[in-house]
Amino acid sequence: MQRRALLAATLAMPALPRLSRAQEAWPNRSVSVLLGYPPGGVTDFAARGVVDRMSRELGQTLVVDNRPGAATAVANNAAAQARPDGYTLLMGTSTLAINPALQPNLQPRDPVAALTPIGMVFRTAFILHVHPSLPVRTTSELIAYAKANPGKVNFSSSGTGAVNHLCLELFRARAGIDVVHVPYRGGAAALIDLRQNRVQAMFSAVQEALPAVREGATRALAISSKDRLALLPDLPPVADALPGFNGVFWQGLFGPAGLPAPIVARAAQALAVATQDRDLIARMGEQGVVLETGGPEVLARTLAEELVMWGDLIRSQNIKPE
Repeated sequence: MQRRALLAATLAMPALPRLSRAQEAWPNRSVSVLLGYPPGGVTDFAARGVVDRMSRELGQTLVVDNRPGAATAVANNAAAQARPDGYTLLMGTSTLAINPALQPNLQPRDPVAALTPIGMVFRTAFILHVHPSLPVRTTSELIAYAKANPGKVNFSSSGTGAVNHLCLELFRARAGIDVVHVPYRGGAAALIDLRQNRVQAMFSAVQEALPAVREGATRALAISSKDRLALLPDLPPVADALPGFNGVFWQGLFGPAGLPAPIVARAAQALAVATQDRDLIARMGEQGVVLETGGPEVLARTLAEELVMWGDLIRSQNIKPE
């Protein structure tokens, strides 16, 4: 029995070094990076820029695989179910923190358990802007006007449960105002009606709002992030009027649960190089997108905090999907 046990142990020993070498050699073939959005748009643009820079750093091709559908759940769930070998990753976004409360039937229901955080990619804020006919020039004036005219200010959004809609709900709850939410199917249609004064206000993605603001078709009041934006240094945060307000859209790189630590470390290192690339920072900055260097701990904390923040807001305001 002792001989058999010793032989079995001897035969089993080479398996451990082979696994370790495979992890250290990662990647030795192309890597698929799933994205829950169609081609085009800032999320796809950022993902492709970062993935391209990571490919150069890792010496292997990383390919963005667009899999839109079900509020990004198609891509999210495919990544969660993938083999944890580092060859299927996910460019996850704020929807990972929103879906569990807004649409609990979508997978993964528990993104913390289903995914391994690798690092932050970017954060982007929204511009709070209004039609010029509205007699307000600051966030405080908008709040005062809404309180004096309950139910008469219409806010558009790109759809129920979108981050810009949740920014509105956070704004409404924190300010204690009665305004009307008018959801659209996408930000472009919502912005058209803001330009035409069919609605009076909106939280818009920076790259969508800027042309209207620069033309004078809308008036920018504030930025939704807690910090000012380098692209618009004179635009104050909503937090100046509502302390603690912070509503942003973010993107981060994830792997499936159980992704080995050596692969996480290697991918995080390559991601950090990408998010510090000066040319990429400049290109993304023109879109109002701030690349963010932050490893697994930062991304894990961001996801955990927003699961609570958006979850509490969705439940307290009884927000339901369209």
